[in-house]
Amino acid sequence: MTTARDLAIVALDTADKPVEQGDLSLALAGAEVFDLLDARALVLDGDRILPSAPAPTGDRLLDEAAGTLVREEPYESVEDWLWRRGRGLSAAYVDDLERTGLASRRRGRRIPLRTGRTELVDSAARRQAEERRAAGEPVLAALAAAAGIGEEPAGELAEEATAVLAAVGDAVMELEAVRQRKVIEDAAFDNVWRGY
Repeated sequence: MTTARDLAIVALDTADKPVEQGDLSLALAGAEVFDLLDARALVLDGDRILPSAPAPTGDRLLDEAAGTLVREEPYESVEDWLWRRGRGLSAAYVDDLERTGLASRRRGRRIPLRTGRTELVDSAARRQAEERRAAGEPVLAALAAAAGIGEEPAGELAEEATAVLAAVGDAVMELEAVRQRKVIEDAAFDNVWRGY
């Protein structure tokens, strides 16, 4: 399994509170960077993603991600990758989990055709993701924390990992600032209409 798939499973398995889809998408894009580093499909040069020899990973979404790497100078920064690749990525991972039989949608009680929340099925992949999370694997824990699941792990990480995680954290904070600005603008607009 990949870090990105394990993160998607952990996010679906979290019953505490729903995860913001935008935050999760950015964290999943960051997880894909780590998976592509492990697969040697890319290397990091500072904050730039340099593509390496394309090699199939055996994971459909990860191969798709490797195929979308910018292959011309000045290459793409990690932050630009997160925003570009992260667009709608959480939904893509949920769909993939459903397609592979690792998750399913519950049917509505009153209206059977209406589907409910996506739920994980009991599987080896789910147990593996839970084991990685319980073991406190630093990269998975940090990505989960960036998505709003759990606490930031303590401990040292490699320089490459720190750079990617910092970019994920910055992107999530930027997204939250956009959300807050929208709430303020909507409230101001409502106040103007109440005045008329």
